[in-house]
Amino acid sequence: MSTPALPRVLVIGLDPYRVPGPWDPAPVAEATATGLARFVDAGIGVASCLVGLDGSDDIEAVVTKALRSRSWEVVVVGGGIRKPDDQLELFERIINCVHRHAPQAAIAFNSTPTDTLDAAARWLDAPG
Repeated sequence: MSTPALPRVLVIGLDPYRVPGPWDPAPVAEATATGLARFVDAGIGVASCLVGLDGSDDIEAVVTKALRSRSWEVVVVGGGIRKPDDQLELFERIINCVHRHAPQAAIAFNSTPTDTLDAAARWLDAPG
């Protein structure tokens, strides 16, 4: 039996079940799970830090705790945080948290939940 790979990559994204609005979060949750499974298949350790927009999180505290939990080689910031114009301030706060608490980590950005490994692999010495 193999031991899970030590986490090298932290993925920061939105918890689709805690994003308000009239939409179905299941497809995004499934795509996120698929994207994270690609890391396992590639033998690359990964951890995720999902935050909600429903007011239940102190987002900076949650992100800071994840960033401080270990040394990260790459931090991937998900498109749900990066893309919507109305999330610009949140995006800036998260990037500044990464800058403060994981200055040694490369920062990467995915386009979809399923290409998260590709985003991290650009900065890792690993297959994508």
